[in-house]
Amino acid sequence: MAESNYTHGEMKIDAQSKMYSGFMKASAWGSLILLISVGYMVFTLSMGMNWLVALALMAGTGIAIGVGMGFGGAWIATVIGLTGLALFIQLIIALVSMMM
Repeated sequence: MAESNYTHGEMKIDAQSKMYSGFMKASAWGSLILLISVGYMVFTLSMGMNWLVALALMAGTGIAIGVGMGFGGAWIATVIGLTGLALFIQLIIALVSMMM
């Protein structure tokens, strides 16, 4: 058998630990964005709530949950950016519907 210089318990795992931590954070972010998106769809499509009220409610909920989970300022900026994108898309929809 080949001889190995490996000693059990002495491997450096800094890279693996950082990768696992990053994966868990990305999973939490993705899950929360998915939760906010599905909540917005449920409020607007199933319950018939006004889209602007549902958007404000889900943006506020997303910011509150993200701050509670310790996501920080990057999370708040992401939610505000996604809210701005949703407002822009609704503006385009309104403009197209006025032309028809």
